[in-house]
Amino acid sequence: MINAVLIDDDKNLREGMKGLLTRFAPSIKIIGEADSVATGIKVIDALNPQVVFLDIQLNDGTGFDILEKIAEKNNTIQSNIVFITAHEQYAIKAFRFSALDFLLKPVDPEELQKVIQKIESVIEKKNDYSHIDLLLENIRKNVDNFKRIALSTSDGIHLFDISDIIRCESADNYTKFYIKDSKSVLISKTLKEYEELLKEHNFERIHQSHLINLNYLKSYIKKDGGYVIMTDGSNLPISQRKRERLQEILKSI
Repeated sequence: MINAVLIDDDKNLREGMKGLLTRFAPSIKIIGEADSVATGIKVIDALNPQVVFLDIQLNDGTGFDILEKIAEKNNTIQSNIVFITAHEQYAIKAFRFSALDFLLKPVDPEELQKVIQKIESVIEKKNDYSHIDLLLENIRKNVDNFKRIALSTSDGIHLFDISDIIRCESADNYTKFYIKDSKSVLISKTLKEYEELLKEHNFERIHQSHLINLNYLKSYIKKDGGYVIMTDGSNLPISQRKRERLQEILKSI
């Protein structure tokens, strides 16, 4: 069993979440509950759970306040965190850059099962929790232009500077990241998800299978249907419907 605590200021929502976990995630055992920042800190300190299901908005603060105070006290977070939230666009963006799990209210059973499967895998691998530090860093700065990204691979969670990502390549429902001065990493998410995250960081989707960092674009070749040469030596095709867009971008540089 995986020991967990549930922190939400709405008792009815806590009861509903416990019902969902009993039915759809029987490997999770709720060993404690809290309804505020103050009681949340106490229950985490007392029980040291493997997982914390954490509401963002609490009556006396936020879930981020709990994590900040625990990190200050213990120098680190030592639980897997799953945020439960109503739609908060900024926070969700920060979660995605930090490879942190979240569930939108009302919680969908299928999404819950996906999150639990991931947690079971993470606990088995005994990851560190540096990606939670990244989340707190991003939330603390309260900026949209994140500098680093956490990528969850089959062997753990890794942090990279976004500026070091050369390109991303689709591989079915996976995405392969090519990183400057590092080995490539394979992530079990689609290229479309990362296109949405990285488009504000000078990344451009040039093909169904390729998302490139324009800072690493070396040459644009018009012949043979059009392709680009990247600084890592890769030659990547440009889809017909993306050629005009890329040409416009290059003219403006």
